[in-house]
Amino acid sequence: MSPLNHVLVATDLSSSARNAAERAALLCKAQPAALDLLYVANPAPYERLKQVLVPDEDLLNRVLETAGENVHALATMLFERYEISAGVQVAPGSVVTEITRVVQDKHSNLLVCGAKGQSLARRLLGSTVQRMLNRMLCPMLVVKQAPRDAYRSVLVPVDFSPSSRRAIELAKKLAPQAEIILLHVYEAPFEGSMRFAHIDQDTLTHYRNVIKKDAVEQLAALSEAAGVGDARQVVVHGDPAWRIVEKEQELDCDLIVIGKQGDSALEELLIGSVTKHVLNESQCDVLVSL
Repeated sequence: MSPLNHVLVATDLSSSARNAAERAALLCKAQPAALDLLYVANPAPYERLKQVLVPDEDLLNRVLETAGENVHALATMLFERYEISAGVQVAPGSVVTEITRVVQDKHSNLLVCGAKGQSLARRLLGSTVQRMLNRMLCPMLVVKQAPRDAYRSVLVPVDFSPSSRRAIELAKKLAPQAEIILLHVYEAPFEGSMRFAHIDQDTLTHYRNVIKKDAVEQLAALSEAAGVGDARQVVVHGDPAWRIVEKEQELDCDLIVIGKQGDSALEELLIGSVTKHVLNESQCDVLVSL
């Protein structure tokens, strides 16, 4: 996996986005990597305001000017606190389109954003996160907590698809000093049908244990192949979406690294729903890998 060379922070100047910028600065200082801050103002709401409230042709320009001053102030704070020089970009346009453009232009290999947005007059960053998942060109870190230090405990849910290996590699790259915890959540296929057919509990338990034994062996093999043989390995039964969030809190993790999709169209649909659930329900930061 290529080194971390450029990090882009998509900011709406909310407190959540400020946390994202500070986390990005911490990562860039440790790597090291270049950092840019991007603010995008969607013209549509301001055009509507001009029609409804006041015919002010300079409204959007003033918004961009004020935003530019605030983003520069944020960059100054990052330099004073973390000794990281951040570039500043302020642009009008579609939020997702502009973020995608800058990621391509800068060859960014990490996009960082806050979990929530700030105002109704702008595209909320929370909804932007959801839409960016469908157009990801690089891994995306969604910051939920104010950063205090480097990540110390990273939960990596795996399903043994190629995306699992990429998620582990990304976790190692972004949090090299952290404890890595590999989690596999298994479900017993056709268990519901077997219960409906009145299969006895002992048989069901044996069936589930056979599946768990295979998962334990696969997880150990994946751990060795990914170069994290000493990582803690956890195998549990249940619904992946809920179990991941439960384990995040139970194990006191401060970062989840999860793949965006699986290999097949069905896996993409299912794993995509798991990823979105984790993004919505987890308390810690979430890093979505390609």
